[in-house]
Amino acid sequence: MAAGEPGASGGYCFRFLPQRTFASLSAPETTGRLRQWSMLGRIKAQAFGFDQTFRAYRKEEFVLAFFKDPNVIANLELLSDSSGQWMTLGTEVKNVEATGVPCTQLSMSFFNRLYDENIVRDTGHIIKCLDSFCDPFPISDELRKVLLDEDSEKYEVFSKPDRDEFLFCLFKHLCLGGSLCQYEDVLGPYLETAKLLYKDLVSVRKHPQTKKIQITSSVFKVTAYDSTGVCYPSTRSHEQTFSYLIVDPIKRHVNVLYHCFGVGEMS
Repeated sequence: MAAGEPGASGGYCFRFLPQRTFASLSAPETTGRLRQWSMLGRIKAQAFGFDQTFRAYRKEEFVLAFFKDPNVIANLELLSDSSGQWMTLGTEVKNVEATGVPCTQLSMSFFNRLYDENIVRDTGHIIKCLDSFCDPFPISDELRKVLLDEDSEKYEVFSKPDRDEFLFCLFKHLCLGGSLCQYEDVLGPYLETAKLLYKDLVSVRKHPQTKKIQITSSVFKVTAYDSTGVCYPSTRSHEQTFSYLIVDPIKRHVNVLYHCFGVGEMS
């Protein structure tokens, strides 16, 4: 049976949706920030459609089918480790890891504790601290301490379940940036960009009975392996090299958010 036929690769067929654009990454204000954070030209979102009912409890089967699909192999983009240029996956994936990422937050008030705990001043300015290092990241303010330094008394401001949340992951990725990241002095740009990305990637609906807004997406952090080892998101492991699949089971869409740590576009 050919890989593209129904019944192959777990019964799922995928199609690339090039017309689905992500304004959160292309808006001029965002591109300016991503340039400052050394992520511009190294972060990308793409969308794919699929044709069968999604079952979250069979996530590995779904993710493996995704990476084995000819339309994904031909269109899913990543940065080449050797040339630094964008290329398509183009390799036969043998195995995948898919880690469920909780996605329940509906409000940016999730981050209000940064003000309450004297990490950020009421003005929005991030409080500085003595320079230290949490390999491979420099720490020069209280925000990075909260994000990185497990020995800091402020680390517990966010619990383990809080830190696992997709919204927190996005925020942390933006704060840590690429290899020549110029950190912000104020919190606003990080929160605004995380909110735009989150709204762009995650689907919500109004519950028919309760009328409450609920998130319908499932999120997975993914790694794919070919015959030689890890092939996606990169052969080189780094905390800031990642790929998330955000699955909308109602529209039957998969949004892919990808970033590869390195030196972003300067000009």
